[in-house]
This record gives sequence, structure tokens and C-alpha cells, in this order.
Amino acid sequence: MRALLVAGLVVLAGCGAQPDSGGRSPRSDGSAASSPTLSPDPAGSSAPVATAAPSVAKPVTAAPSADPAAPAVSYVRTDLTIGTRTGVSLEGAALVLDRSGLPEGTYADPYGPRATISYEYGAWTSAWSAAPFAIDELIASWTALTPPGTWVEIESQLRGSGRETKWYRLAIWASGDSDIHRTTVRSQDDGDAGVSVDTVVRAKSAPPLDGHRLRATLYRRQGSAASPRVTAASAMVSRAARYTIPSPWSGQAVELPVPTLSQETHTGHYPEYDGGGEAWCSPTSLAMVLRFFGTGPGPADLAQFPGAGHVDGNVDHAARFTYDWSYSGAGNWPFNTAHAAAYGLDGFVTRLRSLVEAQRFIEAGVPLIASVKGELSGFLFGKTNGHLLVIRGFAANGDVVTNDPAVLLNAGARKVYPRAGFEKVWLEGSGGVVYVIRPPGAPLPANATGLPANW
Repeated sequence: MRALLVAGLVVLAGCGAQPDSGGRSPRSDGSAASSPTLSPDPAGSSAPVATAAPSVAKPVTAAPSADPAAPAVSYVRTDLTIGTRTGVSLEGAALVLDRSGLPEGTYADPYGPRATISYEYGAWTSAWSAAPFAIDELIASWTALTPPGTWVEIESQLRGSGRETKWYRLAIWASGDSDIHRTTVRSQDDGDAGVSVDTVVRAKSAPPLDGHRLRATLYRRQGSAASPRVTAASAMVSRAARYTIPSPWSGQAVELPVPTLSQETHTGHYPEYDGGGEAWCSPTSLAMVLRFFGTGPGPADLAQFPGAGHVDGNVDHAARFTYDWSYSGAGNWPFNTAHAAAYGLDGFVTRLRSLVEAQRFIEAGVPLIASVKGELSGFLFGKTNGHLLVIRGFAANGDVVTNDPAVLLNAGARKVYPRAGFEKVWLEGSGGVVYVIRPPGAPLPANATGLPANW
């Protein structure tokens, strides 16, 4: 048993690319991405409906007890009914644009030859959330549907030590791609923080930060009557942590019947979406979880892209609709969880403190998509600069049963990794990042007592 220190985590969310100084893969052409400009700066699918998770006839462990040395992680799902709304109303449980009287602006999409878009917009700003510790990193998540002619922007702001930071732009996002190129924004660093793809990272020299809030701006083309529907917005904040590896194991073998898919069978597919294979671990993992819940792109979706005859076309489909044009990849964490909303699921990104917490999700019938980085015995490539795979269960000795998309054939994706080796590349590699995806209303396990909630 040993303690591992992870400091200043900035990790690669995609698969197999060499990290740049920000810990993410550079643009494939080596050039810097221009920042999308929104001026002025603002203050439907044919898929089946998601079903409940298959039942798991295993006892659920008791919630882990408080540990004063536990990694500092906190997750807050914001209340959409409070905060400040300008040009935005609540329609049921969703934020939508008002029908008229909205301010206007223009958007010059930096990716591709599309003309400048004239739009109207409204914004919702959440209430401040106090963090129970000094914040090193923040990752926001959201669920939204954006009909043609609409999109959203997600931003975050932090505060602490007597000041508020600027607003950091985390996503210019749409569930489709007929209007804008889905993208994050580069070159936002200042003396308080910076943005590494999808993660706000506190500057090393910055005074402590201990509060945060989100802003969602809803857009539609001028002349359109459509509106985005934002149904959830959340933020996970964390601090650099020590991990005890391996975590203790107590329980029985448990495993979820998650269908298996290979990323490698898609090698060379669609270079415009990063070319499949090693680059598509995240959308392949996402496609497996969507299938597990009985949903995903329907026949009409797949006939449109990538084509009805395309084998395992749901992987190519997920890659296209999670692709981040600034990151030049399909491994943006919250872009993947947001994509699940198109198929009736709820999704968010958080960090877990150990496999003890992951075990509770499996016992509740919720598989997890985990981000790992480093050298892992039995992994197809031996070592990875960033990889996503599905945690589907645990062996009788506590080893981790995964669906690892880094295999040559679908049938080989079920792989069992030693507990200590897996926790090392997961906790030390990404700080325990997971995608939590489930049908709305499906119960989540209880959080650890005496610790900040991290889901």
C-alpha cells in the first residue's frame, strides 16, 4: 500500500495523442486555434427512448465513511429555478428563450467557410456555490437539446481571496452540427486561471479560490422560433490529492452486461473527426454505454450518418457528434456526457476518490466511463497519454472488469485489469475522472458520509 501525490492535474482527455504544455493534444496541423467570437459578449432524434438499467442481483455496500485524508472533490448540480435570467424563462424543468424582445448579435464561426450568423440570445446565471476547500480545478457539465438554428454557450466564474475572476468560456455547443462547429476556446489564461480544453485550472501563483458559478447563454438564429432547452448544469471542483493505492476491496464479484465494441475496427474512418482507431476511445466507450441502456442513434440517424450499411456505425456517429473543433478530437469529457442527453439520458463528469466509490455505481446498475493515463499491464498499447474505457464490474478479488475499446475485435473488449495497476493510471492519471450516465430518475448510490458530495 502506498500514497501517491497528484499535483496540478491537467490531463489528456482524448486517446493516444501527445500532450502539449496544457496537457492536451495539439491541433493536428500544429497551428493555434483562433477563438470564436460572439458579439456582443452576453451577460430531435429518431433514437429509441432510454430504458432503465438491467437489474443487478448483488448487495449494495454501505456508504463509505468519512476519511479526513480523502481527496477533496465536490459536485454541485445547480438549481435552474434560482439565479438570474435575462431573456430566458423556465418551461417545465428546462431553460428556454423568451419568444420576443431578445438582444441581438453576430457569431463568426472560425472553423469552415460558413457565413457570419446573426442571432438573438438570452442568459441564465446560477447562484454562487461555496466550495468546502480551495479549488484547483473545475469541470462543468450540462444537458441540453438544441434544435436546428440554436446552440448554447457554457461559462464558469470563480471567486475567493476577495475577488471574482473573469468568466471562462468552456463550450460553444450544439447537439447537432448544422449551424455551428462545436468547440472549446483556447488562450484564456490570466493570473487567476486558465482553461485546458474542458477544465478550468487555477494558476499556480493565484490566491485561493473557494466559490464558483455557471452561466448558460442560449442562442437562436434571427428569424427562428426555435429555442435550446437546457435541462441541467453542474460543476465538479477538486484539489490536488493523495491517493492510497490499492483501495480496500470488500464485496462479491459483480458485473453489468455492457455490450462490447472496438475502437480499432474504425481505424482510418472519417479523418475530419480524428480518424478513428486510437483516437476514438471516448465515443466508443460512450456508444457501449448507450447500447447498455437500450438507446443511441436509431436507424434513421445511422442511415443519414455514417450510412445504414456501416458496421457499428453508432461509434462513428458518436465521434462526429462529440467532436470538439478546437481540441481536434472526440475526447472532450463533457461533450460526451452532453451527447447522451440527445437519447434521453442524464450525464455528467465528476471525480471519484477510489474504486470503492466506483463499486457502488456498478452495484446500482450504472457503468462508468473512466479516464486513465500511464502504463497499464495488459493494455493493447502498453502505455497511454490518455484513454477512456468502461468500468463494468469487479472480479471476486477486487480486480476491475472493463470494456476496453483498445482491442482489435469487439469480442476482445471485456478485459480484467489488476486493481492496483488500474487505480494508479486512473487516480494518478486523471484524478479519478468518470462519466456518469444514466436514465433520468435512476437512483445513484449514496455519497460518502461526512465528505463533500461528489455526485
